[in-house]
Amino acid sequence: MKEESGYLKKKVKAIEVSDEKLISKLLEEMAETGFQGKNLGRVADVFHKMVEAPDLTIFFGYAGSLSTTGQWKIINWFIENRYIDVLIPTGANISEDIVEAMGFSYWQGNPSEDDAKLFSAGVNRYYDVYGAEADYLEMTELLAEFIMTLDKSRSYSSREFLKRCGHWLDKKNINSIVATATRNEVPVFCPAIADSPYGDAALIAQSRGHHLTIDAIQDYVEFMEMGKYVTDTGVIYIGGGVPKDFIQLFAVTGDLLYEDRKVPGRTAGLNRKGTGPQETYYPHKYAIQITTDSPQWGGLSGCTFKEAVSWGKENPEGSLVQCYCDATIALPIVSHALSEKTDVDRKGTIFKFSD
Repeated sequence: MKEESGYLKKKVKAIEVSDEKLISKLLEEMAETGFQGKNLGRVADVFHKMVEAPDLTIFFGYAGSLSTTGQWKIINWFIENRYIDVLIPTGANISEDIVEAMGFSYWQGNPSEDDAKLFSAGVNRYYDVYGAEADYLEMTELLAEFIMTLDKSRSYSSREFLKRCGHWLDKKNINSIVATATRNEVPVFCPAIADSPYGDAALIAQSRGHHLTIDAIQDYVEFMEMGKYVTDTGVIYIGGGVPKDFIQLFAVTGDLLYEDRKVPGRTAGLNRKGTGPQETYYPHKYAIQITTDSPQWGGLSGCTFKEAVSWGKENPEGSLVQCYCDATIALPIVSHALSEKTDVDRKGTIFKFSD
């Protein structure tokens, strides 16, 4: 078939093996191939473009139980280099990292082990990773100790709570994700924080007469108010779940805070045609997702960016790429490629909060 048919426009390029090839170069070559290798190469390319783009705010959603698998220091590196402006993790990912930051360990294990025997031995299993229940509980008790320092007569957003927690841990030289984020002025929102050791720590504090209140609506208000400091947005999702949905909504509901349905200071908003109530949409200009979830089940975690365009969440003219891959494969490869390839002193977006 002749290339003039209109379909045969870009050739697949076979990868040649070299013992001198950088990871960043390999990913560039993978982007010229097919399947998820191509998508992983595109992830690295779009991430690199996001980091170098002026006036871009990068949101990073971090789901699953990845801190137990040796990934959490990669998140610290992203934060330290300001490749993340706002972090939205699950509670697990910003508590289970504290175990290692305290000096304890996780251990390689066997998914076929007798789990009843593991329970009896005080070992928790994360697929093929083991963790000692005693270490987990000590981490939880540490978080309860922090909660006891807070003012129990008032409520906190998860952002303010985690900022204070990060500062407290940092003073103890526990270099966890939230401590690193606090040092680098990166806000951390955790909309499902109770479903984690933070919730367990709150129960321990409650048993000692100290009640903690996290105000979910205040969280949402603070999150959407950040729109006043933003020009364009890029989003990165490791997995899906609540972090993905929370960040996606930044594009479509922040305008509801204002009577004229426009975010102050933001331009280039979009409006739907029709007779219903008018809203303003600010679709994400860049979007990356690394996930093992599939779109056909209708869930948000596997939802394609193409589908999200119908909601106004992603810009159809933007740089959008999804790679269906285990994050423990993709994150180390992409982060090392960025380390090799990126030479930019990124300042990031600085937000103002009342505390």
